Amino acid sequence: MSADTATPLAKVDSAVSGLSSSPPESKGHRRASSSAAGVYNITDLEKEGKELEIAKETQKLNWKLNTSPASLDDKESLKKFLTTPPVKKIDLHFPLGLEVTARNLKGVTIKDALDAIYKQFKKKQDDELELPILAGFEWDKEESWTRLIVHQKKEGQAPSKKKGKKGAADDE
Repeated sequence: MSADTATPLAKVDSAVSGLSSSPPESKGHRRASSSAAGVYNITDLEKEGKELEIAKETQKLNWKLNTSPASLDDKESLKKFLTTPPVKKIDLHFPLGLEVTARNLKGVTIKDALDAIYKQFKKKQDDELELPILAGFEWDKEESWTRLIVHQKKEGQAPSKKKGKKGAADDE
């Protein structure tokens, strides 16, 4: 075939039949965040002057900082929010200067706070920790609105042992 006899090729577009050639414009912008309703940013609470209230359950846990929070018997209290109103993130300040941050876009729970602390202490041996038991948290708005002070103690009231653990009778 020669080039003079062939008909010129027409441009074929797959989007010709009733569709617009531009991409669909229904795509919205990126999702702002997956945070739940009623969960606040702690800096916003500070601007509004809203007071924080810490869950009292944290004082009763008698949790050892270098053990996993999953080993606690009181699973229900782990699901509760650490503060009222719930916040997306909060700094946990230790008296010796260490600071860890607990985050959860759906509201920081007691478990989130314990997980953040555990991550720092899981490699420490019992004898390396001077005050190994969590006594609770304190919010001092005079010192810093955005962080909680972590209180520790030497011993808890009879730490709960799992049943059937080898050597449990030897510890007493």
